[in-house]
Amino acid sequence: MKILIQKLNDMALIPCSATCGSAGLDLHACLTDSITISPGQTVAIPCGFAIEIPNGFFAMVTPRSGLALKHGITVLNSPGIIDSDYRGEVKCILSNFGKENFVVENGMRIAQMIIASFTRVEFEHATELSSTARGAGGFGHTGVK
Repeated sequence: MKILIQKLNDMALIPCSATCGSAGLDLHACLTDSITISPGQTVAIPCGFAIEIPNGFFAMVTPRSGLALKHGITVLNSPGIIDSDYRGEVKCILSNFGKENFVVENGMRIAQMIIASFTRVEFEHATELSSTARGAGGFGHTGVK
């Protein structure tokens, strides 16, 4: 599948896969000056491009596991959703749950983007639903272990 991409900044890097088996495309910060994210702070980091996702598809912006594990940096609204009709700049909402300042530099890999398809649904009112073994069992219904 081909997705149209428009660089909004000459410094922007095109999302790319780190390996042939990577589902996620690395997203890079597009910054004139570095940005420091203090512990507990949330910042929208620009990527410097816009994309045209085909109808029936969307993009998910998700954290990078290394940044999460080593620095406590995550995508706050994970997964962030980019709809097919959005044409603005792609940005990553990063939060610092670590104990130290985290400095984001231009070109740094800050998140990953996964393109996926979706099914448009229509809800139909029902007076009852089919029964299952689980029923209404929710959070922790199978136990702690």
